[in-house]
Amino acid sequence: MQFTTFDDGTELARWLAKDVAGQLSAAIEKRGTALLAVSGGKTPVRFFRELSAIEIDWSKVNITLADERFVSPNSGRSNQRLVTVELLQNKAAKANFLPLYTNEDINVSVAEAENALAGHLPLDVIVLGMGVDGHTASLFPGADALRKATDPQGQSLLLVADAPGAEEPRITMTLPAIAAAGAQYLHFEGQEKRKTFEAAQEASDPASAPIGFVLEHCPDLKVVWAR
Repeated sequence: MQFTTFDDGTELARWLAKDVAGQLSAAIEKRGTALLAVSGGKTPVRFFRELSAIEIDWSKVNITLADERFVSPNSGRSNQRLVTVELLQNKAAKANFLPLYTNEDINVSVAEAENALAGHLPLDVIVLGMGVDGHTASLFPGADALRKATDPQGQSLLLVADAPGAEEPRITMTLPAIAAAGAQYLHFEGQEKRKTFEAAQEASDPASAPIGFVLEHCPDLKVVWAR
């Protein structure tokens, strides 16, 4: 694990955007295309804006989500809407977006999204966030599918997740999908989340703070944190 500290979120966003853009360009040079998975919430907005302004061959980049709230893409809670408004702009408007919400039936959405993603795997880059409860993607403490989603030998790319800490059902990438990514980043900010992160490192059972599963199975994880 590589842990990098920044004085503020703007500095972090610029560094992260440049590093991720470099990874995407390397993937394009190597295999002709690149697949990026990003997370929702307020934290990545500055990163999205910085990344969208960087000149790479965006027409060869596919963008998807680490997880999605099962709400209409027009909802203010939709991660798809966030990415459309904040990332698929400027130079990045040429990128191809692969949604997780594709149908009003959540199980049909999972199947359709997996099929759409299959031809673009593996992930070249995934940028994860983390909640104050230690969840990442939609791997929440107490989620009904947590054990299945964090099984290192699991075969599923996506699963439906219901959890006490989530306001609606979610679609989440599984731990094996995250661990298979060429480059994994964890982006969080503030002292409260720093305490959560440190507690997760010491927890005897990662199910109490599921970011612990990622820390255990992604030894090359790049952690970026702003004070």
